[in-house]
Amino acid sequence: MIKLFYEIYDFPIIFNKKGPFFIKEICILLNNEGKYIGNINYIFCNDDYLFNLNQKYLKKNCYTDVLAFNYSINQCISGDIFISVDRIYDNSKRWNQFFMFELKRVMIHAVLHLLGYNDQNHIDKKIMKKKEEFYLNLFQF
Repeated sequence: MIKLFYEIYDFPIIFNKKGPFFIKEICILLNNEGKYIGNINYIFCNDDYLFNLNQKYLKKNCYTDVLAFNYSINQCISGDIFISVDRIYDNSKRWNQFFMFELKRVMIHAVLHLLGYNDQNHIDKKIMKKKEEFYLNLFQF
């Protein structure tokens, strides 16, 4: 089950007739990767909230757009994904992208982390970027 939570009050996620924004696409991504949906929680927050989590759990003193805490067991993918709406907004401006495109990119990126993809070195980062681009193209809006 994929759930959406909010630590901020001024961020309306988009709903349509089929349900919350982008949930179906994440399910397709997991299925395509041969995995099952456990419990994935997307928590939308601001920079300060995510900065504090980054300090507390990763001992890093920097802002980031997303943190993913992986609770997956075998083929069942579960985790908490914290997304800074502030960072998404700033990054969309910096890279001249639509806000919703950047949000989708980060949502995909986080799920890829739950699947075990990493971006800590050049080779892994390149593999992960190709996966992101594949799913962004698949789920064009």
